[in-house]
Amino acid sequence: MVTVAARKNVRGLLVLVVSLLGLVPASAKGQTRIRLATLLPRGSSQYHALEEMGQQWRTISGGGINLTIYADGTMGSEEDTVRRMRIGQIQAATLSVGGLSEIDPSVGGLQKIPMLYRSLDEVQFVRSRVRPELERRFGQKGFVVLFWGDVGWVHIFSRQPALRPEEFKKTKVFVGASDLDETAVMKNLGFQVVPLEWSDVLTSLQTGLVDTVPTAPILALAGQYDLVAKHMLELNYVPLVGATVITKKAWDEIPADKREPLLKAASDAGVQMQAKSRAESKEAVEAMKKRGLQVHPLTTGLESEWRQFLEGSYPRIRGTIVPADVFDEVRGLLAEYRARQGQTKNE
Repeated sequence: MVTVAARKNVRGLLVLVVSLLGLVPASAKGQTRIRLATLLPRGSSQYHALEEMGQQWRTISGGGINLTIYADGTMGSEEDTVRRMRIGQIQAATLSVGGLSEIDPSVGGLQKIPMLYRSLDEVQFVRSRVRPELERRFGQKGFVVLFWGDVGWVHIFSRQPALRPEEFKKTKVFVGASDLDETAVMKNLGFQVVPLEWSDVLTSLQTGLVDTVPTAPILALAGQYDLVAKHMLELNYVPLVGATVITKKAWDEIPADKREPLLKAASDAGVQMQAKSRAESKEAVEAMKKRGLQVHPLTTGLESEWRQFLEGSYPRIRGTIVPADVFDEVRGLLAEYRARQGQTKNE
């Protein structure tokens, strides 16, 4: 015969079990929650591409994967985001080369060599060739690359009209707060650099703490930098490259038979994001011109002056900002590509 005390103990045990069930992680119930952080603005086309990827993932996994996107830098800077991934607070992120370099500096070969690339076709060619090795290195650091992309060119925005390198040396130039090697290279070139977080750029332009910001037009428009920095030098400084990555730990917890279709959905999102970003960057210039932006075209002579000036930084970039082997490989691939293009034109 069950005593009253025994019945109370059984009832209490049932309550405890039910309570503990409520604390079981989603993954243990057949669901996986992936938290993805990015500086991209909520509501942007890039954000919507990530949302679409999340919806595709949910469909592919039969509702087993739930992607939550933290946009607008709510998880902090890209450096903060990488740190959060490493300790497991978040599992994925869409990052620029600046953030990706916190994982492995080899990615700098895609962006951090000024005026190395002369067309976006060159950017695409080199990225396709070095991608396997970059992804191998990321894998060794505990990350899986879901997709790559770019938003087009970084141009130079400034408060005062300026064209030549010597004129920009008289201005205060923004650099990312964590880009210590880039800061050193810029200083060596003679620029007055001011390291800041991206969230401080507009205020710093308004107060005169900085005068010059190298950035992509799409970001200048989103940040309203052009309302203060009303001049843009149409110099293709570097391509703005990025990628979406996930921790290997989180990726390995996803059933093996789902990974290939998930990668395909991610790749589709990357293609969509890049196409829209490149188009929107051009549209951004036109939109800013309508509200007062003055665009200064780059003449052939001025381009040669800038190229000669910036190539002077290559010896310092090689082996510091960009690993020497990657630096050399990228330049070799560009020589190969240009030789092929020359042969095609001569046929």
